[in-house]
Order: sequence, then structure tokens, then C-alpha cells
Amino acid sequence: MEKQELIPHLFRTEFRKITAVLCKLFGMEHIEIAEDIASDTFLSALETWTYKGLPENPVAWLYTVAKNKAASYLKRDALFSKKITKQLIYSSPKEQIEIDLSEKNIQDSQLQMMFAICHPSITTEAQVGLSLRILCGFGIDEIATAFLTNKETINKRLFRAKEKLRAKKVQIAFPCETEIDERLESVLTTLYLLFSEGYYSESRDIILREDLCLEAMRLTYLLIENEQTDQPNVNALLSLMCFHASRFEARKAENGALILYYDQDETRWNKELISKGMFFLNKASQGNKISKYHLEAGIAYWHTIKADTKEKWEAVLQLFNQLLQIEYSPIAALNRTYALSKANGKTEAIAEAEKLQLTGNQYYYALLGELYRGIDNNKAKMNFEKALLLARTMADKLIIQKQIDMF
Repeated sequence: MEKQELIPHLFRTEFRKITAVLCKLFGMEHIEIAEDIASDTFLSALETWTYKGLPENPVAWLYTVAKNKAASYLKRDALFSKKITKQLIYSSPKEQIEIDLSEKNIQDSQLQMMFAICHPSITTEAQVGLSLRILCGFGIDEIATAFLTNKETINKRLFRAKEKLRAKKVQIAFPCETEIDERLESVLTTLYLLFSEGYYSESRDIILREDLCLEAMRLTYLLIENEQTDQPNVNALLSLMCFHASRFEARKAENGALILYYDQDETRWNKELISKGMFFLNKASQGNKISKYHLEAGIAYWHTIKADTKEKWEAVLQLFNQLLQIEYSPIAALNRTYALSKANGKTEAIAEAEKLQLTGNQYYYALLGELYRGIDNNKAKMNFEKALLLARTMADKLIIQKQIDMF
């Protein structure tokens, strides 16, 4: 890998690790210092590697430089050092602070940061934004793109979130056993939204942010590797992600356009990820509580079977019925009407869909367009045209226009 490609790649994979370890060492109130040291490490890499060439082990080089910069900062800023040393325990007063960048400490730090960032005192949007920044190594520009907003808005949002976490004196530590379940729900919501942000990307230039999806999967897997958080709902969420991720390659054309489910080449579906999804869904079946992730994973599983059978759609419909009882959402209700049309016919589905009155949603009109096709083509076309007016991405506009052109 060339230097021009290697540094951005390492920034994505190693910035988050260095930041998490330093945040855990310094405390949540000094989160910016941890980020600055991590950023400065990569700036040194860019400057040094440009003139001296790549080191034999780039990752080890980054870790060594990060340790040295952190140690130098502690020595240089006596006041900061004094505050930090009060929080740390040493075997000897003369012993230097150990900046542990071992694989185990990196994973522990990231897991603990996940729970700290997903504290209920800050909004879900802020939780996702901080997760993208600290746990995924995303830049402010990338976060702004993910949220379809500008850098100033993201900077303010993250600043307020950090201030709130400081004010609450949130510790970067694994919560006690009695708090795990409560806090885990916030963590899973953040990871679910992170994956969804990538899978249903509304960025103007891309239909699928695989990097976001893979980061969400990586962080979810960290929870499964930890005995205290290896719970059925966590396995169900990872199962759901695996099933969706199995269709990444088939979901987009070479020109970047979106390929709808029925037009996808089934041979391009990733069979290994489908198997992993089934493995984690089987693990999720332990216990006596069904979460929304169990039901969504079940729906996603049936979508790994291309056959358009009544059995399939009746099973999907029942899963949607259960999902809406556990946690109602207008989008889930809308998606249910499609399964209803396949199981019981379009007429019944149209009646149910129109009750929803999601008049500000492009998918509402696109679904009505599909349901009216062959029953009342004028109404079908009219609904697709309304969907086109509401579409926000070029990929969506192209697909809807293609449907209109068929009439």
C-alpha cells in the first residue's frame, strides 16, 4: 500500500484506538487533549514518512510516537500532570505513567468509551456523533456528511455533548452490573443508528457508506466478545447487520446506482455473512425476551431467501406484526404493508397503507405507486411523481424516474 493510501487507512483504524486509550487515561474532561495528541501523531507521520520513507512497522511507529507525545505533554504541562496523577495508582512515585496500547487495553478502552459516550444525559444524535469521532476515527467533515449538515453544527453538537458529560462527571469505565442492561440499550440504539446511517445513506454522492456499517459491526462484535454484554439482544443486532451486509455487493451497480432487492444478482450475496447472521441469530434465541433486533433480524433473514413464496411473506408479515407491538414506528408500519400485499393481496395493502398518511415521506408514495401498479396505473404514476418531488438523493430520483418512465 502506497503512503498516500496508507496514512488515511491507518488514521481510520488507529486514531480511534489511540484516542480511546488516552481518553481512558486522562478522563472524559480531557477528551480534546487525547484527540489532539492522536491527531498530532498522524501529522508527525505525514511529515516524517514523506522525507524518510515508511517505517518497517507503521502501526508500532504510531504507537511509540503517541506514547512519547503523551508523556511529553504530561511533563510539559505540570498542572495537567498533577491533576492526572491524582487519578492514577503507581507502584512507585517515581514510576512513569504507562500508556498501554496493547490489544486488550485498546479493546477494553473502546468498550468503556462506548458506554461513557452513550450516557443518557446526551441526545442520541450526540451519542452517534461522538461514536463516529472517537470510536470510529471519523473527521468532522465526514460526520457532517453523515448527518447531512455542516461542520459548524457538528462542532457545536459535539462540544455541548462533551460539556454535558464533563458536568455529569461521567467515568470512562464499565458500568456496574445493575446498570449494564439500562446503559446497554443506549449503546445498541447508537450502534443500530450508526449502521442504518451507512446502509440508508442520504449523502449526495453515495448510496451506501460501507465504512459506517463495518464500524457498527466491529463495535457490536466487541460487545459480544465481552462476557457481561454477550447478551441475546446484542447477538440479534449483529445478526441483523450480517444479513444486511451480505447484500452490499449486489445492492449497488458499477456506476454507483442503487439496485433494488428484486433486481439484485443473488450470486453476489455473501454466503459467509449470511451463515454468520444465522449463527448469531441462533445465539440470540437463548433467554425468554424478544427484542426489536430479534424481529428485524428475522425479517432480514427471510430477505436472504430470494424465492417469492406465500410462506415467506406470511412469516415476514407476522414478524412485522410482533415488531409493531414491541416498538411502533411509521416506517415499520409502512414496510409491513408491502409484506401484507405479498401475503394477502394489493387491495388490502393499499387500504392499510393509506391509513398511515405519511404525506411527507417519499417511500410512502413510492410504495403506493408500486401497490397501485396494475390496479390503477394513473394513481400509480401520480404517486411515483409525488415521491420524486420528495426524493433527496440522486440515486432515489433515478430509481423513481425509472418507475415513472415505465407507464
